[in-house]
Amino acid sequence: MSKIFKDLKLPIDQELKEHLAWLMPNHGEYRILRQSVDARKKHSPHFVYTVEVAEKDEILKLEKFELPKVNKLPANFQKPIIVGSGPAGLFAALRLVERGIPCKLFERGSQSAERIKGINRFWRYGELDTRNNVCYGEGGAGLYSDGKLITRIKSEHIPYVLNRLVQFGAPAEIQWLSNPHVGSDKIRRVIPKMREFLISHGCEIFYDSQVTKLIYGDKCIKGVITEQGNTHSSDHVILATGHSAEDMLNHLIESDVFVEGKSFAMGLRIEHPQKQINHIQYRQFADHPKLGSANYKLAHHDDKTGIGVYSFCMCPGGYVLSSGTEKDALVCNGMSNFNRNSPFANAAIVVSIQHDKLFGHDNMGGMKMRRELEVRAFQSVKNAGGTKELPVQSLNSFLKKSDRNIVNTTSSPSGIKTVRLDQILPDFMHSKIKEGLENFNLSMKDFISEEAKLYGVESRTSCPLRVTRDEDSLQSVSHSGLFPCGEGAGYAGGITSAACDGIKCADKIVDALS
Repeated sequence: MSKIFKDLKLPIDQELKEHLAWLMPNHGEYRILRQSVDARKKHSPHFVYTVEVAEKDEILKLEKFELPKVNKLPANFQKPIIVGSGPAGLFAALRLVERGIPCKLFERGSQSAERIKGINRFWRYGELDTRNNVCYGEGGAGLYSDGKLITRIKSEHIPYVLNRLVQFGAPAEIQWLSNPHVGSDKIRRVIPKMREFLISHGCEIFYDSQVTKLIYGDKCIKGVITEQGNTHSSDHVILATGHSAEDMLNHLIESDVFVEGKSFAMGLRIEHPQKQINHIQYRQFADHPKLGSANYKLAHHDDKTGIGVYSFCMCPGGYVLSSGTEKDALVCNGMSNFNRNSPFANAAIVVSIQHDKLFGHDNMGGMKMRRELEVRAFQSVKNAGGTKELPVQSLNSFLKKSDRNIVNTTSSPSGIKTVRLDQILPDFMHSKIKEGLENFNLSMKDFISEEAKLYGVESRTSCPLRVTRDEDSLQSVSHSGLFPCGEGAGYAGGITSAACDGIKCADKIVDALS
């Protein structure tokens, strides 16, 4: 019978196979259940493993996550509708078809191959395609811009999500690494295979077909209307439009769907040379070939005000991208390819925006603030003589509110314009980011350095609104049959959590149809 060894600590130069031979002589095959790097102390960094090891001639059984199918659908069955093909929408569709329920999926943007053309045109020439960009199009915002799968949620569905991504071509290691990451280059190959599977198993997908309106009955959902004027009827609609679909949120408010403002976070994105982060984290072992590009996770909380400052979406060996969805506004985001071989490391540095304290009963207060900062960022670049570039300020210039703002090479494919980001942000955000960075510098000495720079603005970490749903049924508290889902509805904060939320909503529909 196999044994599980937890928290095995191995020096970076020791091979796991050798250690297992000592622990369990003549063992059979083994598989890694978890792997991480511990570099917190001043001694040599080491790997930490959890491993399942089989007896000799024993075969380890791999979980296949086979799902029971619905035996018989109701006589009046209408295909469930999914709006949005981000992680939440795609995994909702996957779950439905694997349970034997055909469905319809609508996406305002195009398939991934066409989408990347729009993204590249924007980065190179500043020609924004409002349908195909880093936020819109097949794959959604998080999946296509980076493919990081780190999550803070606890969910029984996480192993299923990772298993299915591997099934469609993601690296197998995402199932055991502590910071799983597919990479923007590899995720482009995963999404088309997932699409092919969905279509072949009963999912109709409508690209370049934005849902502009929902159809309502008496406090219930009855279907959707697309921009082409086509009506699609259904008693079950999963709304997974993502954190940037302000037009849909406005439609919900106008239609008296219950929506409420919620707290979120905004700020800037910081970039360092990757070598500098490696030396901070790994010290004299920074160039060790087994360690690769170092990452970090930082947080600072002010107990008096309740305001937090933290790093988010850290991208080792990554790039900073222009990620807006409107032609008169700018947003930044980060990404890494699978090998994380860019000479730069970046991460969002964001401040918690407390809805009740800042906006009171104005549900749209957060959306208005987000929009205002994004427009300011665009205007700052325009005033500096730019068009498509991202606004950048050296870290020291930001901290000192100084005009001495010298920035040399960066990772951004869109180019940069040096501006005073400290003048774009509200004073409280500047002071809190400054306070947080100075605190981070205590735990990561030299985090504040001449080489570091800041990009603006990091404003799409999550949605400032929540489309409130019942905790048990996951349906809108005001309209039955409507399943607000994922980041755009306020119930997720990343690829994995959004995918898990899509699965939860799909399972509720399965229960209803069964």
